[in-house]
Amino acid sequence: MTTALGNVGGVLLHLPLRHFLFNPRRSLIPKPHLLARGVVIRAATTSSSSPPGTATGDSNPVTQDLTEDAKVSTGIPILACPICYNSLISKNGPGLKLAFQSASNLECHTCKKDYQNNGIYLDLAVASGSKDYAETMPAMTELFRSPLVSFLYERGWRQNFVWGGFPGPEREFEMAKGYLKPSTGGTIIDASCGSGLFSRLFAKSGMFSLVIALDFSENMLQQCYNFINQEGMPRENLILVRADISRLPFVSSSVDAVHAGAAIHCWPSPSAGVAEISRVLRPGGVFVATTFILDVLPPVIPILKTVRQVML
Repeated sequence: MTTALGNVGGVLLHLPLRHFLFNPRRSLIPKPHLLARGVVIRAATTSSSSPPGTATGDSNPVTQDLTEDAKVSTGIPILACPICYNSLISKNGPGLKLAFQSASNLECHTCKKDYQNNGIYLDLAVASGSKDYAETMPAMTELFRSPLVSFLYERGWRQNFVWGGFPGPEREFEMAKGYLKPSTGGTIIDASCGSGLFSRLFAKSGMFSLVIALDFSENMLQQCYNFINQEGMPRENLILVRADISRLPFVSSSVDAVHAGAAIHCWPSPSAGVAEISRVLRPGGVFVATTFILDVLPPVIPILKTVRQVML
């Protein structure tokens, strides 16, 4: 089952234990060699007529447009207020990299709201800096804000996903890269990045001019920052942002690609999250995601039993 959403060519809704590729100019094509228990590698949503994962030359107009856009994507104010979606202003210049590296706070002239940069991440959540606003978050969201879960995520938690059908981070990354080729050279958001497992891989790959590691959990972003320092990674093309998946702090049609690894099942409203991703993607942009299917999630997975109980 498919549906069209804004700039996204198509969004594949779950069909158990099957993997389909949706392209608006092609039919649904089963991919039996990619079947996995409890996980579906989501199809890239691109307006190009070429199958995701197929290298494209300079003759491809979509690739050419994305390459040209990438040259300016980090030099224009792609950051937006998550409340009104108007551009945010930095006293140190319009570039996202410059604003982050200078630890400059950002402000929205429309809402008169300031957004903080604590030197680790830009806090662009809707309730950022508010002491009087408190929202009850879903149990799954609060679970991943826990310091313990954030610490354990790459120290045993993520490894358990193989029991649910995930092939492992390295293989998942290679599969995602195939679908993301049309957006090479542009800006990618690693949505619900957690401890930055894939954000760091994207940054190291050199595929993108800018990688935005985005999560709602302060502790996950702290872990991501710690791993970046431990691995001695350069920060020129990697920026950490705290934000709500249903209110992304980016100007419409400003991002070339979005990746969400093992994340959609954690979102308070998957439909709202996908709608926001549709809004921020450029025409021809790519969205690749993986997720658990809870109705077929094997109950024997040790560490995920607790997660399932919390969600249900």
